[in-house]
Amino acid sequence: MAKDGTNRGGARVGAGRKPKALQEKLLEGNLGHRDITKIDIPDIASDDGEEPEGTDIPRPDEYLSELQRDGKPLGAAETYTKTYRWLAGLGCDRLVSSELIEQYSVAFARWKQCEQAVTKFGLCGKHPTCPSSVIQSPFVAMSHSYQKQTSQLWFQIYSIVKENCSADVAGASNPADDMMERLLRSRKN
Repeated sequence: MAKDGTNRGGARVGAGRKPKALQEKLLEGNLGHRDITKIDIPDIASDDGEEPEGTDIPRPDEYLSELQRDGKPLGAAETYTKTYRWLAGLGCDRLVSSELIEQYSVAFARWKQCEQAVTKFGLCGKHPTCPSSVIQSPFVAMSHSYQKQTSQLWFQIYSIVKENCSADVAGASNPADDMMERLLRSRKN
């Protein structure tokens, strides 16, 4: 606390040593001698033929699929469901808050909307005060902002999974990769 009574200064958010992934801790041994909580990723293609036990996905909030001004639904509920299924398949669905998944879903849906607007209206627009001048489309800046939000939220979700799974999650099917693939394919149609 400063002399004038205000609370400023101190450590920056995200500063300091990053936590090790659980897989790294297990390979190096438990140096801190603390209890390690370990979540095993279930093998879906098991030899005994048993299906993994399923759980119900929490119902997405209504605002994730509300109609937009153009009459189309937002489309965030689909991303929410897909991400939650991915987390449930890894056994990490209880570790990630549903609010974080909702924020990620909305940011992704808004980013997708901005990219579609850039495709429809182009990268440039008219200057508001000088019609003969050209400016960058505001959708480009909004798209960049939502892309940054989406990435930050996804890294939060992925770090929770990475830090709590004993197996390597890099090989697991990542819904963010699948969404990007779908977005790229949708531009052709």
